[in-house]
Amino acid sequence: MFLGTHTPRLDDKGRLILPAKFRDELAGGVVITKGQDRCLYVFPTPEFQRIAEQLRAQPMTHKAARAYSRVFFASAHDEVPDKQGRVTIPAHLREYAALDRDLVVIGAHTRVEIWDKTAWETYLSESEDDFADIEEGVLPGGL
Repeated sequence: MFLGTHTPRLDDKGRLILPAKFRDELAGGVVITKGQDRCLYVFPTPEFQRIAEQLRAQPMTHKAARAYSRVFFASAHDEVPDKQGRVTIPAHLREYAALDRDLVVIGAHTRVEIWDKTAWETYLSESEDDFADIEEGVLPGGL
């Protein structure tokens, strides 16, 4: 399970050093793809394969599933982190998420998310007020 918030920097070659806390689980390979809210999703390869199977189970006649699959898979980049725990974020994904130098990397349970630092701060400030209200709908009966 991925937890926590980290603030690494993107180097001049578009590489990110994965947080040490996440490296063991991601060492076997990752898939980086577009996420919602203009962030990037980083999945361990087995989790990406699980999601791929769920999408494959959808009928081709399901318009939303086709549209989601196209973007999800077309933007995906698979890679094995190097010995320093670095992965290269391709230019098209850096552009999609407006990644500059300063990043925020968060643990989001079964995936890692990569955010531009300013975008994350904006998202967090806009959503924190709703956090208490959202709990009831997401966790029936609350905590």
